Amino acid sequence: MDPADPTEIRPCRAADLSLLDRHLPAPGAPARHADRFARQQAGAGTYLLAWRDGLPVGHGQVRWDGCAAPEVRAVAGECPEFNGLDVRADLRGQGIGTALIHAAEELARERGLSLLGLGVGHGNPRAAALYARLGYTPVVAYTDRWSWTDADGHPHDEADPCTFLVRDLTAPDA
Repeated sequence: MDPADPTEIRPCRAADLSLLDRHLPAPGAPARHADRFARQQAGAGTYLLAWRDGLPVGHGQVRWDGCAAPEVRAVAGECPEFNGLDVRADLRGQGIGTALIHAAEELARERGLSLLGLGVGHGNPRAAALYARLGYTPVVAYTDRWSWTDADGHPHDEADPCTFLVRDLTAPDA
């Protein structure tokens, strides 16, 4: 860890789940952290967490099998996807999101992969600017669809218009 930056990035551990639920609750999707950890345990993803002073302050997941959206798969195939990036609101703009993305890129390189993709919602210009600054370029528009079950057991379906972006991890500036 860089002494100038107190942020530690590492994969999720089972013992982290209660802290995640307490300090980074997923509104409307109470099992989100457990679902991402289960995906990691199955080998289909890596759930990266950002920590400061022993508390989780951000997270994002690398889906090794790529984005599930058919529009993206038609263009990008099984390009691994970094999704669910979130940083505690009071700490945004301090480089935590960038550190999580760089950690995901390094994991992809360690697996011998040359690309990493991610989606950005059309209503999220701040994230779009970050991704552009980091070298991600638009590939295809798509609708991100997901389902979740609330605490009362009621299912919900969501849809968010997005753009899928890709970065070549072998490029000289990568």
